[in-house]
Amino acid sequence: MNPWLRLEAELPYHKDKPMQTTRRQFLGSAAGLMLAPGSLLGTPARQPRAHFAVHPFVEANPKAVFIKRTKVPHKMDEVAKLREGLAFAREVFVPVEMPHEHSIPVTHRVILKPNFTSVRNRRPHEENWGTGTDPQFYEGLIIGLKELGLKRFYFIEANNFHTWNYRGMADINDRHGVEMNEPERRVRNFTDSFEMTWTKVPDPVVYTHIPHYAPVNEPDTWLLNIAKWKAHGMCMTLATKNEQGLVVKPFVRFCPGWRMVTGAPEWMQPYIHKEAEPRIKRFFANHVKLGYSRYDSNAELSPMHQEIWAHKTCDNAQTLRTGLAIIEGIYGRDGDGFGVGNDYLTNLVMFSKNKLRLDLIGMYLGGHEPGNVNLFRIAKERGLLDTFNPWEIPIFEWVDGKPVARKLSDFERTPLKTYYLQRNNEPLYHLVNEPFDYDKVKV
Repeated sequence: MNPWLRLEAELPYHKDKPMQTTRRQFLGSAAGLMLAPGSLLGTPARQPRAHFAVHPFVEANPKAVFIKRTKVPHKMDEVAKLREGLAFAREVFVPVEMPHEHSIPVTHRVILKPNFTSVRNRRPHEENWGTGTDPQFYEGLIIGLKELGLKRFYFIEANNFHTWNYRGMADINDRHGVEMNEPERRVRNFTDSFEMTWTKVPDPVVYTHIPHYAPVNEPDTWLLNIAKWKAHGMCMTLATKNEQGLVVKPFVRFCPGWRMVTGAPEWMQPYIHKEAEPRIKRFFANHVKLGYSRYDSNAELSPMHQEIWAHKTCDNAQTLRTGLAIIEGIYGRDGDGFGVGNDYLTNLVMFSKNKLRLDLIGMYLGGHEPGNVNLFRIAKERGLLDTFNPWEIPIFEWVDGKPVARKLSDFERTPLKTYYLQRNNEPLYHLVNEPFDYDKVKV
Protein backbone atom coordinates (compact mmCIF):
# COMPACT_ATOMS: atom_id res chain seq x y z
CA MET A 1 0.00 0.00 0.00
CA ASN A 2 1.26 3.50 -0.82
CA PRO A 3 2.84 4.93 2.37
CA TRP A 4 1.13 8.24 1.70
CA LEU A 5 -2.25 6.58 2.03
CA ARG A 6 -1.22 5.11 5.37
CA LEU A 7 0.02 8.50 6.58
CA GLU A 8 -3.15 10.15 5.32
CA ALA A 9 -5.23 7.87 7.53
CA GLU A 10 -3.19 8.90 10.59
CA LEU A 11 -3.68 12.65 10.21
CA PRO A 12 -5.91 13.98 13.02
CA TYR A 13 -8.03 16.33 10.88
CA HIS A 14 -9.05 13.35 8.74
CA LYS A 15 -11.25 12.04 11.53
CA ASP A 16 -13.20 15.22 12.13
CA LYS A 17 -13.93 16.72 8.71
CA PRO A 18 -13.76 15.71 5.09
CA MET A 19 -10.66 16.54 3.10
CA GLN A 20 -10.88 19.88 1.26
CA THR A 21 -8.55 18.76 -1.53
CA THR A 22 -8.59 15.82 -3.88
CA ARG A 23 -6.50 12.78 -3.09
CA ARG A 24 -4.10 13.60 -5.97
CA GLN A 25 -3.64 17.16 -4.72
CA PHE A 26 -2.95 15.86 -1.23
CA LEU A 27 -0.42 13.29 -2.38
CA GLY A 28 1.46 15.83 -4.42
CA SER A 29 1.50 18.54 -1.77
CA ALA A 30 4.06 18.97 0.99
CA ALA A 31 1.55 21.29 2.62
CA GLY A 32 -0.52 18.29 3.60
CA LEU A 33 2.36 17.00 5.65
CA MET A 34 2.60 20.23 7.62
CA LEU A 35 -0.68 19.26 9.25
CA ALA A 36 0.80 16.05 10.61
CA PRO A 37 1.98 15.83 14.23
CA GLY A 38 5.73 16.24 14.76
CA SER A 39 5.94 12.90 16.55
CA LEU A 40 4.81 11.17 13.37
CA LEU A 41 7.05 12.87 10.86
CA GLY A 42 10.13 14.02 12.77
CA THR A 43 11.08 17.65 13.43
CA PRO A 44 8.50 20.31 12.56
CA ALA A 45 8.12 21.74 9.10
CA ARG A 46 9.76 25.09 8.36
CA GLN A 47 8.53 28.33 6.82
CA PRO A 48 10.05 28.69 3.35
CA ARG A 49 12.43 31.56 2.65
CA ALA A 50 14.00 32.87 -0.53
CA HIS A 51 17.11 30.75 0.07
CA PHE A 52 18.07 27.47 1.74
CA ALA A 53 21.37 25.87 2.71
CA VAL A 54 22.97 22.73 4.00
CA HIS A 55 23.28 22.89 7.80
CA PRO A 56 25.99 25.46 8.69
CA PHE A 57 28.05 22.96 10.69
CA VAL A 58 28.21 20.62 7.70
CA GLU A 59 29.22 23.51 5.43
CA ALA A 60 31.88 24.58 7.94
CA ASN A 61 33.34 21.06 8.01
CA PRO A 62 33.51 19.98 4.35
CA LYS A 63 36.15 17.33 5.04
CA ALA A 64 34.10 15.61 7.73
CA VAL A 65 31.71 12.66 7.34
CA PHE A 66 28.44 12.59 9.27
CA ILE A 67 26.54 9.45 10.25
CA LYS A 68 22.89 9.45 11.28
CA ARG A 69 21.38 6.37 12.89
CA THR A 70 17.86 5.64 11.69
CA LYS A 71 15.06 3.74 13.41
CA VAL A 72 13.46 1.54 10.79
CA PRO A 73 12.21 -1.78 12.22
CA HIS A 74 12.05 -3.58 8.85
CA LYS A 75 13.39 -2.67 5.43
CA MET A 76 9.88 -2.78 3.92
CA ASP A 77 8.33 -0.47 6.56
CA GLU A 78 7.38 2.31 4.17
CA VAL A 79 6.09 4.83 6.71
CA ALA A 80 9.22 4.50 8.86
CA LYS A 81 11.50 5.04 5.87
CA LEU A 82 9.45 7.99 4.63
CA ARG A 83 9.65 9.49 8.11
CA GLU A 84 13.45 9.09 8.12
CA GLY A 85 13.83 10.81 4.76
CA LEU A 86 11.67 13.72 5.85
CA ALA A 87 13.41 14.02 9.22
CA PHE A 88 16.80 14.03 7.47
CA ALA A 89 15.70 16.82 5.14
CA ARG A 90 14.29 18.89 7.99
CA GLU A 91 17.47 18.55 10.06
CA VAL A 92 20.13 18.93 7.35
CA PHE A 93 18.57 21.45 4.92
CA VAL A 94 17.68 24.77 6.51
CA PRO A 95 15.79 27.90 5.37
CA VAL A 96 17.96 31.01 5.14
CA GLU A 97 16.82 34.47 6.20
CA MET A 98 19.83 36.39 4.89
CA PRO A 99 21.69 35.06 1.82
CA HIS A 100 25.33 34.07 2.31
CA GLU A 101 28.09 32.38 0.33
CA HIS A 102 26.68 28.87 0.87
CA SER A 103 22.98 29.62 0.44
CA ILE A 104 21.01 28.51 -2.61
CA PRO A 105 18.01 30.39 -4.04
CA VAL A 106 14.85 28.30 -3.92
CA THR A 107 14.36 29.21 -7.58
CA HIS A 108 17.29 26.91 -8.44
CA ARG A 109 16.63 23.58 -10.16
CA VAL A 110 17.45 20.62 -7.92
CA ILE A 111 19.14 17.63 -9.59
CA LEU A 112 18.20 14.40 -7.78
CA LYS A 113 20.52 11.45 -8.36
CA PRO A 114 19.38 8.36 -6.46
CA ASN A 115 21.10 5.07 -7.23
CA PHE A 116 19.01 3.12 -9.68
CA THR A 117 19.92 -0.40 -10.80
CA SER A 118 17.93 -2.95 -12.73
CA VAL A 119 17.37 -6.37 -11.20
CA ARG A 120 18.66 -9.37 -13.09
CA ASN A 121 16.89 -12.30 -11.49
CA ARG A 122 13.41 -13.56 -10.68
CA ARG A 123 13.62 -13.47 -6.90
CA PRO A 124 10.75 -11.80 -5.01
CA HIS A 125 10.96 -8.02 -5.11
CA GLU A 126 11.59 -7.79 -1.36
CA GLU A 127 14.80 -9.79 -1.79
CA ASN A 128 16.09 -7.28 -4.37
CA TRP A 129 15.08 -4.06 -2.62
CA GLY A 130 18.67 -3.17 -1.71
CA THR A 131 19.87 -2.87 -5.32
CA GLY A 132 19.06 0.86 -5.27
CA THR A 133 18.28 3.88 -3.12
CA ASP A 134 15.24 3.29 -0.94
CA PRO A 135 12.20 4.90 -2.60
CA GLN A 136 10.45 6.06 0.57
CA PHE A 137 13.61 7.69 1.95
CA TYR A 138 13.98 9.40 -1.44
CA GLU A 139 10.39 10.63 -1.33
CA GLY A 140 10.84 11.94 2.20
CA LEU A 141 13.80 14.01 1.03
CA ILE A 142 11.73 15.50 -1.79
CA ILE A 143 8.94 16.47 0.59
CA GLY A 144 11.40 18.11 2.97
CA LEU A 145 12.97 20.08 0.12
CA LYS A 146 9.53 21.18 -1.12
CA GLU A 147 8.79 22.52 2.36
CA LEU A 148 11.68 24.94 1.86
CA GLY A 149 9.95 26.43 -1.19
CA LEU A 150 11.82 24.49 -3.87
CA LYS A 151 9.63 23.65 -6.83
CA ARG A 152 11.81 22.51 -9.73
CA PHE A 153 13.19 18.98 -9.45
CA TYR A 154 14.92 16.75 -11.99
CA PHE A 155 15.56 13.01 -11.72
CA ILE A 156 18.57 12.11 -13.87
CA GLU A 157 19.61 8.57 -14.81
CA ALA A 158 21.44 7.14 -17.83
CA ASN A 159 20.40 3.53 -17.52
CA ASN A 160 17.46 1.13 -17.68
CA PHE A 161 14.65 3.51 -18.59
CA HIS A 162 12.25 0.57 -19.02
CA THR A 163 12.65 -0.39 -15.34
CA TRP A 164 12.56 3.04 -13.70
CA ASN A 165 9.36 2.21 -11.86
CA TYR A 166 10.90 -0.77 -10.09
CA ARG A 167 10.47 0.20 -6.43
CA GLY A 168 7.99 2.88 -7.58
CA MET A 169 10.54 5.60 -8.42
CA ALA A 170 8.67 6.88 -11.49
CA ASP A 171 5.40 7.02 -9.53
CA ILE A 172 7.10 9.10 -6.84
CA ASN A 173 8.50 11.48 -9.43
CA ASP A 174 5.09 11.87 -11.07
CA ARG A 175 3.44 12.47 -7.71
CA HIS A 176 5.78 15.33 -6.86
CA GLY A 177 6.23 16.87 -10.29
CA VAL A 178 9.84 15.70 -10.67
CA GLU A 179 10.91 15.82 -14.31
CA MET A 180 12.70 12.76 -15.68
CA ASN A 181 15.24 12.79 -18.50
CA GLU A 182 15.08 10.83 -21.72
CA PRO A 183 18.30 8.74 -21.64
CA GLU A 184 18.64 7.77 -25.32
CA ARG A 185 20.63 9.96 -27.76
CA ARG A 186 21.61 9.68 -31.42
CA VAL A 187 25.15 10.36 -32.57
CA ARG A 188 24.11 13.65 -34.17
CA ASN A 189 22.73 14.82 -30.79
CA PHE A 190 26.29 15.08 -29.47
CA THR A 191 27.18 17.55 -32.20
CA ASP A 192 24.23 19.84 -31.48
CA SER A 193 24.35 19.18 -27.68
CA PHE A 194 20.69 18.13 -27.64
CA GLU A 195 19.51 18.17 -24.01
CA MET A 196 23.05 17.70 -22.69
CA THR A 197 25.71 19.86 -21.09
CA TRP A 198 29.36 19.43 -22.09
CA THR A 199 31.99 20.10 -19.43
CA LYS A 200 35.74 20.34 -19.95
CA VAL A 201 37.70 18.09 -17.58
CA PRO A 202 40.26 20.29 -15.76
CA ASP A 203 42.98 17.62 -15.45
CA PRO A 204 42.00 14.72 -17.72
CA VAL A 205 43.43 11.23 -18.10
CA VAL A 206 40.74 9.58 -20.28
CA TYR A 207 37.97 12.07 -21.10
CA THR A 208 38.85 15.64 -22.09
CA HIS A 209 35.15 16.60 -22.17
CA ILE A 210 32.14 14.86 -20.60
CA PRO A 211 28.46 15.23 -21.60
CA HIS A 212 25.85 15.18 -18.81
CA TYR A 213 22.09 15.10 -19.18
CA ALA A 214 20.60 18.58 -18.98
CA PRO A 215 20.20 20.45 -16.74
CA VAL A 216 23.23 18.97 -14.93
CA ASN A 217 26.01 21.59 -14.74
CA GLU A 218 23.79 24.33 -16.09
CA PRO A 219 23.63 27.64 -14.18
CA ASP A 220 21.15 27.87 -11.30
CA THR A 221 21.20 24.15 -10.49
CA TRP A 222 22.06 22.25 -7.30
CA LEU A 223 23.01 18.55 -7.19
CA LEU A 224 21.85 16.16 -4.46
CA ASN A 225 23.58 12.77 -4.69
CA ILE A 226 21.58 10.01 -2.91
CA ALA A 227 23.69 6.85 -3.27
CA LYS A 228 23.04 3.35 -1.92
CA TRP A 229 25.27 1.40 0.48
CA LYS A 230 25.90 -1.72 -1.56
CA ALA A 231 28.60 -3.98 -2.95
CA HIS A 232 29.44 -3.96 -6.65
CA GLY A 233 32.08 -5.08 -9.15
CA MET A 234 34.08 -1.94 -8.29
CA CYS A 235 34.04 -3.13 -4.62
CA MET A 236 31.17 -0.87 -3.54
CA THR A 237 29.07 1.56 -5.57
CA LEU A 238 28.82 4.62 -3.38
CA ALA A 239 28.48 8.38 -3.92
CA THR A 240 31.29 8.97 -6.43
CA LYS A 241 30.24 6.09 -8.66
CA ASN A 242 26.58 7.08 -8.35
CA GLU A 243 27.33 10.25 -10.30
CA GLN A 244 28.49 8.11 -13.22
CA GLY A 245 24.77 7.77 -14.01
CA LEU A 246 24.58 11.50 -14.86
CA VAL A 247 26.78 10.92 -17.92
CA VAL A 248 25.10 10.57 -21.31
CA LYS A 249 25.31 7.15 -22.99
CA PRO A 250 27.64 5.79 -24.31
CA PHE A 251 30.14 7.97 -22.41
CA VAL A 252 28.60 6.51 -19.23
CA ARG A 253 30.28 3.18 -19.99
CA PHE A 254 33.20 3.49 -17.55
CA CYS A 255 33.56 -0.24 -16.84
CA PRO A 256 34.41 -2.05 -20.14
CA GLY A 257 38.14 -1.31 -20.03
CA TRP A 258 40.02 -0.58 -23.25
CA ARG A 259 36.91 -1.41 -25.30
CA MET A 260 35.52 2.04 -24.44
CA VAL A 261 38.85 3.90 -24.62
CA THR A 262 41.02 2.83 -27.54
CA GLY A 263 38.08 0.81 -28.89
CA ALA A 264 35.44 3.52 -28.45
CA PRO A 265 33.50 4.58 -31.57
CA GLU A 266 35.36 6.89 -33.92
CA TRP A 267 32.97 9.77 -33.27
CA MET A 268 33.86 9.62 -29.54
CA GLN A 269 37.63 9.75 -30.08
CA PRO A 270 37.88 13.59 -30.21
CA TYR A 271 36.67 13.63 -26.57
CA ILE A 272 39.25 11.07 -25.39
CA HIS A 273 42.70 12.27 -24.36
CA LYS A 274 45.30 11.54 -27.05
CA GLU A 275 47.70 10.28 -24.38
CA ALA A 276 45.10 8.23 -22.48
CA GLU A 277 46.61 4.83 -23.27
CA PRO A 278 50.25 5.59 -22.33
CA ARG A 279 49.22 7.57 -19.25
CA ILE A 280 46.99 4.78 -17.94
CA LYS A 281 49.71 2.23 -18.59
CA ARG A 282 52.24 4.35 -16.66
CA PHE A 283 49.90 4.63 -13.69
CA PHE A 284 49.24 0.90 -13.82
CA ALA A 285 52.93 -0.09 -14.04
CA ASN A 286 53.75 2.11 -11.06
CA HIS A 287 50.98 0.52 -8.98
CA VAL A 288 52.29 -2.94 -9.80
CA LYS A 289 55.80 -1.81 -8.88
CA LEU A 290 54.59 -0.44 -5.54
CA GLY A 291 53.12 -3.85 -4.72
CA TYR A 292 49.51 -2.82 -4.29
CA SER A 293 47.12 -5.64 -3.52
CA ARG A 294 45.21 -7.67 -6.13
CA TYR A 295 47.10 -6.54 -9.24
CA ASP A 296 47.66 -10.23 -9.97
CA SER A 297 43.91 -10.99 -10.01
CA ASN A 298 42.52 -12.99 -12.94
CA ALA A 299 39.01 -11.59 -12.44
CA GLU A 300 36.96 -10.72 -15.51
CA LEU A 301 36.76 -7.13 -14.26
CA SER A 302 40.54 -7.14 -14.24
CA PRO A 303 43.03 -4.83 -12.52
CA MET A 304 43.29 -2.85 -15.78
CA HIS A 305 39.49 -2.58 -16.00
CA GLN A 306 39.52 -1.19 -12.46
CA GLU A 307 42.34 1.22 -13.32
CA ILE A 308 40.48 2.62 -16.33
CA TRP A 309 37.20 2.85 -14.41
CA ALA A 310 38.90 4.76 -11.59
CA HIS A 311 40.45 7.28 -14.00
CA LYS A 312 37.14 7.88 -15.78
CA THR A 313 35.48 8.28 -12.40
CA CYS A 314 38.09 10.83 -11.32
CA ASP A 315 37.64 12.68 -14.63
CA ASN A 316 33.90 12.85 -13.99
CA ALA A 317 34.24 13.82 -10.31
CA GLN A 318 36.19 16.94 -11.31
CA THR A 319 33.36 18.22 -13.48
CA LEU A 320 30.49 18.06 -10.98
CA ARG A 321 29.62 20.46 -8.17
CA THR A 322 27.90 18.23 -5.62
CA GLY A 323 25.75 20.16 -3.15
CA LEU A 324 25.59 17.22 -0.73
CA ALA A 325 26.44 13.54 -1.04
CA ILE A 326 24.40 10.97 0.88
CA ILE A 327 24.79 7.20 1.24
CA GLU A 328 21.46 5.67 2.19
CA GLY A 329 22.27 2.66 4.36
CA ILE A 330 18.98 2.01 6.11
CA TYR A 331 19.73 -1.43 4.77
CA GLY A 332 22.97 -2.40 3.07
CA ARG A 333 23.52 -5.04 0.40
CA ASP A 334 26.31 -7.43 -0.50
CA GLY A 335 26.84 -9.19 -3.84
CA ASP A 336 27.16 -7.84 -7.36
CA GLY A 337 24.87 -4.82 -7.23
CA PHE A 338 22.32 -6.19 -9.70
CA GLY A 339 20.60 -9.24 -8.25
CA VAL A 340 23.11 -11.53 -6.56
CA GLY A 341 23.23 -10.58 -2.91
CA ASN A 342 21.29 -10.07 0.29
CA ASP A 343 20.08 -7.07 2.26
CA TYR A 344 20.98 -6.34 5.88
CA LEU A 345 19.09 -3.92 8.13
CA THR A 346 21.84 -1.51 9.18
CA ASN A 347 19.98 1.74 9.97
CA LEU A 348 22.69 4.20 8.91
CA VAL A 349 22.64 7.23 6.65
CA MET A 350 26.04 8.77 5.89
CA PHE A 351 26.59 12.19 4.33
CA SER A 352 29.28 14.75 3.54
CA LYS A 353 30.18 17.68 1.32
CA ASN A 354 33.11 15.59 0.07
CA LYS A 355 31.90 12.52 -1.84
CA LEU A 356 35.29 10.77 -1.99
CA ARG A 357 35.85 11.10 1.76
CA LEU A 358 32.29 9.91 2.31
CA ASP A 359 33.01 6.84 0.18
CA LEU A 360 36.15 6.07 2.19
CA ILE A 361 34.01 5.75 5.31
CA GLY A 362 31.25 3.86 3.53
CA MET A 363 33.84 1.43 2.17
CA TYR A 364 35.44 0.90 5.59
CA LEU A 365 32.15 0.38 7.41
CA GLY A 366 31.21 -2.11 4.67
CA GLY A 367 34.10 -4.30 5.84
CA HIS A 368 36.71 -3.29 3.24
CA GLU A 369 40.08 -1.56 3.58
CA PRO A 370 40.02 1.56 1.35
CA GLY A 371 43.76 1.42 0.69
CA ASN A 372 43.21 -1.77 -1.31
CA VAL A 373 40.77 -0.09 -3.71
CA ASN A 374 42.14 1.58 -6.86
CA LEU A 375 39.79 4.56 -6.84
CA PHE A 376 41.02 6.15 -3.62
CA ARG A 377 44.74 5.75 -4.32
CA ILE A 378 44.31 7.15 -7.83
CA ALA A 379 42.19 10.04 -6.56
CA LYS A 380 45.00 10.97 -4.16
CA GLU A 381 47.64 10.66 -6.88
CA ARG A 382 45.58 12.99 -9.05
CA GLY A 383 45.08 15.56 -6.29
CA LEU A 384 41.38 14.91 -5.63
CA LEU A 385 42.03 13.56 -2.11
CA ASP A 386 44.61 14.57 0.47
CA THR A 387 44.28 11.21 2.25
CA PHE A 388 42.67 7.84 1.71
CA ASN A 389 43.22 6.71 5.29
CA PRO A 390 39.75 6.39 6.86
CA TRP A 391 41.19 7.04 10.32
CA GLU A 392 42.19 10.56 9.26
CA ILE A 393 38.62 11.55 8.39
CA PRO A 394 36.74 13.57 11.07
CA ILE A 395 33.60 11.66 12.05
CA PHE A 396 30.44 13.11 13.59
CA GLU A 397 27.27 11.32 14.57
CA TRP A 398 24.16 13.31 13.67
CA VAL A 399 21.92 13.15 16.77
CA ASP A 400 18.59 14.98 16.84
CA GLY A 401 19.80 17.52 14.32
CA LYS A 402 23.15 18.16 15.98
CA PRO A 403 26.70 16.87 15.33
CA VAL A 404 28.46 14.84 18.04
CA ALA A 405 32.16 14.06 17.59
CA ARG A 406 32.83 10.32 17.34
CA LYS A 407 35.56 7.85 16.48
CA LEU A 408 35.26 5.57 13.48
CA SER A 409 35.41 2.61 15.87
CA ASP A 410 32.18 3.79 17.50
CA PHE A 411 30.27 2.39 14.53
CA GLU A 412 29.77 -1.28 13.81
CA ARG A 413 31.09 -2.60 10.52
CA THR A 414 28.78 -4.68 8.33
CA PRO A 415 30.62 -7.13 6.01
CA LEU A 416 29.18 -6.45 2.54
CA LYS A 417 31.01 -8.97 0.38
CA THR A 418 31.92 -8.16 -3.23
CA TYR A 419 33.42 -9.88 -6.27
CA TYR A 420 36.05 -7.13 -6.72
CA LEU A 421 39.40 -8.52 -7.98
CA GLN A 422 39.03 -12.06 -6.67
CA ARG A 423 42.32 -13.73 -5.70
CA ASN A 424 43.25 -17.32 -6.43
CA ASN A 425 41.62 -19.71 -3.92
CA GLU A 426 39.37 -16.92 -2.63
CA PRO A 427 35.55 -17.18 -2.66
CA LEU A 428 33.93 -15.26 -5.50
CA TYR A 429 32.23 -12.99 -2.97
CA HIS A 430 34.70 -11.81 -0.35
CA LEU A 431 35.91 -8.85 1.67
CA VAL A 432 38.75 -6.68 0.38
CA ASN A 433 40.12 -6.37 3.88
CA GLU A 434 43.80 -7.30 3.74
CA PRO A 435 45.94 -4.98 5.91
CA PHE A 436 47.23 -1.78 4.29
CA ASP A 437 50.13 0.33 5.57
CA TYR A 438 48.92 3.91 5.16
CA ASP A 439 52.15 5.34 6.58
CA LYS A 440 54.04 4.17 3.47
CA VAL A 441 51.93 6.32 1.14
CA LYS A 442 51.71 9.57 3.12
CA VAL A 443 54.18 11.36 0.87
